[in-house]
Amino acid sequence: MGKIIRDVGPIGWNIIIGTVFGRMATSMSMPFLAIYLTKSLGVSPAMTGAVVAVSSLVGVLGSFLGGYLSDHFGRKRILILSIFLWAAVFAGYGFSKTIIAFFVMNSLNGLCRALFEPASRALLSDITEPRNRLLIFNLRYTAINVGVTFGPLLGLKLGSANSTTTFFIAGIIYAAYGLSLVISLRSYRVESVAENRIEWRDAVGVIKKDKIFTLALFAMILSIVGYSQFNSTLPQFFSSSDSFENGVAVFSYLLALNAILVVCLQYPIVTLSKRFPSVLSIATGNLVVSLALLGFAFAKTVPALILIMLLFTIGEVLMFSMTDVFIDELADPAMKGTYFGAMGFSGFGGVAGPWLGGVLLGHFGTGQPFYLFGMLSVAAIFGVPLFLLVYFQLKKRQMTHNRLSKNFQN
Repeated sequence: MGKIIRDVGPIGWNIIIGTVFGRMATSMSMPFLAIYLTKSLGVSPAMTGAVVAVSSLVGVLGSFLGGYLSDHFGRKRILILSIFLWAAVFAGYGFSKTIIAFFVMNSLNGLCRALFEPASRALLSDITEPRNRLLIFNLRYTAINVGVTFGPLLGLKLGSANSTTTFFIAGIIYAAYGLSLVISLRSYRVESVAENRIEWRDAVGVIKKDKIFTLALFAMILSIVGYSQFNSTLPQFFSSSDSFENGVAVFSYLLALNAILVVCLQYPIVTLSKRFPSVLSIATGNLVVSLALLGFAFAKTVPALILIMLLFTIGEVLMFSMTDVFIDELADPAMKGTYFGAMGFSGFGGVAGPWLGGVLLGHFGTGQPFYLFGMLSVAAIFGVPLFLLVYFQLKKRQMTHNRLSKNFQN
């Protein structure tokens, strides 16, 4: 245990612990936004899907920029700027009363995430030895799910489906997280951006030339189309379906169950999956999530929901526990922020998914779940063959590299 504490370091622990509270704050407010809009403001499912999706859209458009800025100006500046802006945005949700106001706040939420997330992951990579990066990325992933374990239950108790009060609480938590970063990052050496400044055209050029990364990006987009239904279509489905007496509570417990299962299953799944190439783990996760999504069409009882949630969670862990490791392995060390930011384009799946789910829910309603979840599952499962193609392309690249190295030595 002492070795793990030393390997992660004070800045790493600050980010990990801050992630626990940040995700707790987010998950006690954001997952209930769709329910609040439809039930309290009377917004249509399609429009609600659009409001939920705009956060992902702005996040997608800003993610590459956010990663590039962290390489160009340094991680510290971007982290501090974005975290305090994020706190202000959550307060803005609390004051919002109209659909336009929520649309604007959700857009700004996506922008803050696009600035903060690539910089924080790149910083974790910067301060960690290569042998410890799987550990620190998975500690971060665990922290996310510890926060999400308690957040939905707090949100349910505080009435997040009927009020915006929890957004004010989230704002306070993010402000406190920001202050902790200001203190801990005082000991962090500011990057010499003047000597190693990455120019925009160089960043765009590298990503354009990396065909394997581009292919992996398209695969992630399709996989996230399926995963994104968990926080968009599912809460609307459960809150409106006649099959469940108190759908809001059912969904809240499923959120908490998902987070608990991630914490419990992450270590054994990662221990097993790290024996295989990271991209195969992601592909398997994509397949499992797609099948679990279809399973929601048939789950009418609590035991069935628990079983489907278990399957969904296994797929989620396989997908996301190895994504950061995959990017870290693929990225140029001088451009990790750019690569982490570019992977944010996978958020197009988070844009298309809620919109597609909202349209299908509006068309089929809750009375035809097979068509609703069946079509969403089919859309997501197309990512699997693309991931397999990435795997074979990586093997081909490695074989070429080994052959050139051998020729050079001879």
